Amino acid sequence: MFEEKDTDAIEEICSLTWKTVYRFIYFKVQNRQEAEDITQETYVRTLSYLKRHNAKVEEYTSFLKTTALNILRDRWRKKKRWALDVSLEAVNPKETAVDDDMEVYTQRAIVQEALNRLNEEQRTVIELRILKGYSTKETARIMEKKEGTIRVLQYRALKNLSAILENMGS
Repeated sequence: MFEEKDTDAIEEICSLTWKTVYRFIYFKVQNRQEAEDITQETYVRTLSYLKRHNAKVEEYTSFLKTTALNILRDRWRKKKRWALDVSLEAVNPKETAVDDDMEVYTQRAIVQEALNRLNEEQRTVIELRILKGYSTKETARIMEKKEGTIRVLQYRALKNLSAILENMGS
């Protein structure tokens, strides 16, 4: 089994990467419970793989995101296969309907409209940092800016986005 130093290393890796990995997965599935399940499965598979193969990983976040994508692909393939067996006559629309679909759709439309009102740099930093879950370092590399600039841009973008959403609500 793991030694105490291994447990400490695992806890450190998880605490440093879980937010980014969770956001990345949530962006793909748009469901909190499913994102939590996949995040947990991602860590279990990754740790199992690293232990079995005694592998050394340079960039844990990228490795975890790749594992998460593989899990998502597996789930999507399974869902595709299951979808072929569904009979439309057997589906009861009242049982399968979700009451708050319209509310979720409306909220997404409001947020999208607010994002569209931001300037291009602010919108890009919000998409990369919050929606896609990239780190400050990764975002800085993608946008070809310094990390400090990205942090300031993100702060200002969130402040502007908050003000826009408040104005839209009143």
